[in-house]
Amino acid sequence: MISVTVYSTGGGCPRCVRTCECLRLAGIPFTLIDLNDAINAPAREFVVGHLGYSAAPVVVVDQERHQHWSGFRPDLIQQLSTRIKASDG
Repeated sequence: MISVTVYSTGGGCPRCVRTCECLRLAGIPFTLIDLNDAINAPAREFVVGHLGYSAAPVVVVDQERHQHWSGFRPDLIQQLSTRIKASDG
């Protein structure tokens, strides 16, 4: 099973909200991590320090080195949905 994590800056981020809605509509389960939450400092360091992103949302698939992106990317969500359906079939 593919694991998807969305690193978000909360409900005030329209790109974060749209990304989560698009993932839900595509039937892709995901874990949501709020980067504004003080307990998530290690997650914030991972997104900024390790991955190099400065804008949310950041979507990471299976913790794979090249399977992540930043911003609202319905094209990549569609590709991920197709990949998941192919692996389930």
